[in-house]
Amino acid sequence: MKTHRGPAAVVLTLAVALSGCSTSPDSPPASEAADALATALSAGHLEKLRFVGQSGAAAQQRWLTTVEAMGDSQLKVKVAGVTEADDGTSATAKLTYDWDLVGTESGWTYESTTRLTRRGDEWLVEPDPTLVAPTLRAGETLALAQEAAPRGDILGAGGVRLVTDRRVLRFGIDKTRVRPGQQPASASRLAELVGIDPGDYADRVRVAGEQAFVEAIVLREEDVDARMRNGYPAIRGAVALPDKVPLALTREFARPLFGTVGPVTAELIKKSDGAYDIGDEAGLSGLEQRYDETLRGTPGVVVEAVDAKGGSRELFAAKPQAGQPLRTTLHERLQLVAEDLLAEVGPASALVAIRPSDGAILAAASGPGSNGYSTATVGTYAPGSTFKVVSSLALLRAGVKPTTQVRCPATTVVDGKSFKNYDDYPSDGLGAISFRIAVANSCNTAFISERDKVSQPDIADAAAALGLGVDHDLGFPAYFGAVPRSATTTGHAATLIGQGEVLASPMAMAVVAASVADGNTVVPRLLADDPADKPSAGTPLTANEGGQLRALMRAVVTEGSGAFLLDVPGAPVLAKTGTAEFGERVPPQTHAWMIGVHGDLAVAVFVDIGDSGSGTAGPILDAFLRGAASPRG
Repeated sequence: MKTHRGPAAVVLTLAVALSGCSTSPDSPPASEAADALATALSAGHLEKLRFVGQSGAAAQQRWLTTVEAMGDSQLKVKVAGVTEADDGTSATAKLTYDWDLVGTESGWTYESTTRLTRRGDEWLVEPDPTLVAPTLRAGETLALAQEAAPRGDILGAGGVRLVTDRRVLRFGIDKTRVRPGQQPASASRLAELVGIDPGDYADRVRVAGEQAFVEAIVLREEDVDARMRNGYPAIRGAVALPDKVPLALTREFARPLFGTVGPVTAELIKKSDGAYDIGDEAGLSGLEQRYDETLRGTPGVVVEAVDAKGGSRELFAAKPQAGQPLRTTLHERLQLVAEDLLAEVGPASALVAIRPSDGAILAAASGPGSNGYSTATVGTYAPGSTFKVVSSLALLRAGVKPTTQVRCPATTVVDGKSFKNYDDYPSDGLGAISFRIAVANSCNTAFISERDKVSQPDIADAAAALGLGVDHDLGFPAYFGAVPRSATTTGHAATLIGQGEVLASPMAMAVVAASVADGNTVVPRLLADDPADKPSAGTPLTANEGGQLRALMRAVVTEGSGAFLLDVPGAPVLAKTGTAEFGERVPPQTHAWMIGVHGDLAVAVFVDIGDSGSGTAGPILDAFLRGAASPRG
């Protein structure tokens, strides 16, 4: 598609008188006159020169209208050579024109020859359209058109095209096909047919130009039902134009992460420094926006000579250079399984799956309750008892063993604040129990009872060893969580059970599970071509610590709140449930969490408002692990 940058106009025909050239032996040669002309053309200001038969202002206006449709393209003109006749009455100047064409990296360079004639003490330029371009004819102007480059695809694991050109239908009213008096009725009928606001669309049709096509909606071909296909031809002026646009596998596939592509806004045009113009399309959010320069490629350009009747002929063309693909680690099937499981969840929700062996993010799904927000990667929530994996590492480092006896009362008080276990905590898990059982049953009071064995910095360091609370640039917005290094006495107690000022995203908790699985600090990655970031300095996770944490998380499945995962086929499942109170309600609302490990797969599931980790997030984790293990998903 070619988009002209401005209107056509009348041709430039001028004669320029360049003063200062005397017939005396000491007068400047024709070369100086050519230099003065080249300088004036480069600046686009001819008004200070002297012209034959017209004012400088008139000549300047003719120049401007001739090149107006070149937009903001910049021109540099240099003298390539001047040949002066033996008798000194005429000369030929060869000029080199170098256009920096707006909106593209392409340049247009050519030479044109101009004849100079001396009359008295002045050199005059012969009036000819070739002063602008060598093949420009009388009555023609220059016009610049752009041709969009094919946009690069977003690829997933194995090179699967997750975002690529897909067939769509553009429904709208072609105002040239319907009488003005019938246009409002046609617009309203089409709007009702395709499910948009009739009044708003009718207003858009009314104010559009007389020959405009006013788009109502763009739909994937597979989303156009029989009622639409059969209904629009009966509406005067209604058309459905076939097209291809960059789209993901489904309308919602990784949309909060990938973002969208659409017409550029006035704000984007203003900020683009000439890269965008009206009618261009660009990434508007997510990865599509951040990597737009790579994905959109280099537009092609065509410079045309346009005559007074609108006819045109090509003077220069540069083919568009297709955008480069963006390679991600997302696994098509796992992402679809995750999104399907979250589709009916009302509150904000997320599921993140990471491959521990290399940190690849295989799924990062945010449910419809997130309203387009990437809860999966930038959600900020208290992680509740899933954080006890971190607290366990801190306590193990302080000398607590899985067999160590700890106290698990029904409630405990710290500095006047009462802490209790969750409502369904098993009564036979109270009293003196092993640390292993405290983790398996998720006893809040047992962890708080051990608070004096670890400092707040100890917990923050343990979090960092599991990849939580340390930022990395992953090439997309990502929140790694926060664990304060100082806290009040009650704040320290709350930290141990993932409350207080402790925050995490679902991605961050998936990283914790992945680090346990791998026995090393895992840094996640989504962009396949970017080298994985290295873990920050600190006390790294040891192989022995990783083994102890895996045993504790396995106990959650064999002896505790994750028993429903025992029969998941394949490798033994490791897990940890979590429930975090929030808000001012009485009783407070709760976030529901669950993290799990299944072979080389680490998963975090989050639901903003739920009854419990095992009861709300647990079934989603269970179904995902079974779906991931199934060849058919």
